[in-house]
Amino acid sequence: MTSIPVVSRVSLRARRGFSAVAGVLAAVLVLSGCSAEEAPVEVPAPKNLTLTIGALVPQSGALEQFGPAVSAAIALAAQDVNDAKVKLTVNVETRDSGDSSGTTPEDAADELLAASATVIIGGLSNGISKKVIDKITDAGVVQISPANDSPDFTNYDDSKLYWRTSPSCALEGSALGAEMAERIDGSIAILSEDVLCGPLLPRAVGETFQRGGGEVIVEEAIDAAATGLDDQIAAAIAAEPDAVAILGSTQAEKIATAFIAAGYTGDQLFFSGLSLGERGAGFAAGSLTGSVVTQPGLDVSTISDFTNRLLEINPDLKDFSYAAESYDAVILASLAALAAQKTSGKGISSKLQEVSGGSGDGEIATTFADAAEIILAGGAVDYDGVSGPITLSDNGDPQDANIGIYQYGSDNVYTRIN
Repeated sequence: MTSIPVVSRVSLRARRGFSAVAGVLAAVLVLSGCSAEEAPVEVPAPKNLTLTIGALVPQSGALEQFGPAVSAAIALAAQDVNDAKVKLTVNVETRDSGDSSGTTPEDAADELLAASATVIIGGLSNGISKKVIDKITDAGVVQISPANDSPDFTNYDDSKLYWRTSPSCALEGSALGAEMAERIDGSIAILSEDVLCGPLLPRAVGETFQRGGGEVIVEEAIDAAATGLDDQIAAAIAAEPDAVAILGSTQAEKIATAFIAAGYTGDQLFFSGLSLGERGAGFAAGSLTGSVVTQPGLDVSTISDFTNRLLEINPDLKDFSYAAESYDAVILASLAALAAQKTSGKGISSKLQEVSGGSGDGEIATTFADAAEIILAGGAVDYDGVSGPITLSDNGDPQDANIGIYQYGSDNVYTRIN
């Protein structure tokens, strides 16, 4: 509910009376040698704190390729915290999260809880987190995922202990819808695999496009197993939309190929996430020219200082996916512990939104050392990290997100344009 300020009407005579009283008080203060300024607030000395952070990192399974960069980023963040020497020591316990196909995530979470971790970074996939979120939060431990994008976590019953530094996939839908509204004057079709993000992704695309003045004339949920797919594609093409949004990965090539065969050019095809990605080689030369792809995450080329530091920890790194988000997860947890002067899950959770700039009026800082200095001086901090402003909401979601816009060239290779 919006609070409406009450405006007092004071007569001229009353205002003069107030002025006279104020003058007398000022004279008394001067004569008595007192100062009208408030005495400086005394900031308590910080405690010696030790924070154990658990890392659920994929060292096996389908996500193994992402493990090295995530491990290096968590190690680098812990190093930066410890090097700041602010009476906060971070210890990291790492366990293999595997993937969601077995019991590896649950076993790893049990081991991290047994190691007295009060913050656990991970998992990377939505499936892994869904397996361990209740186990972690029921233990009163904070979970921060650097990669989860499922909207299911936004309103999850987690006692405010689940947070993430990657945005919900609905934000990607808004970015794609806005890009389509800028480029397409007319109508669109939306074909989406419902397993990708549920209904929120296509809804965000459609609503954003409509706010831009366009019309959605087809919206179909596509079965990833291809049941009835040919008929759905044919019906969408028959509706003659001016462009199509293809949301999903399994059937993206088939859908795009059918629209191209029907006479659609690349600048009429839009994709979300890794729905098509770099798989342009299977298409005729030039058929994807102008096609647009959205993908969450910042432009890695803009954070070379950060990636160079990661290479000092692991010179063999090739893929930096989720590294910035993992680093920021550790820094946020550490700043929250420092602000709360507690390393319990509840204590850290009570300050996570504040130190991210999601509440309060904190002073912006971009390094742990600078942010810690503000906190220890008695101030509030707004940490803007390597991955971006973050700005966590009440339900633990980043309110600011980096959604990259990529475009295919005539060689069917896509490059980032925004």
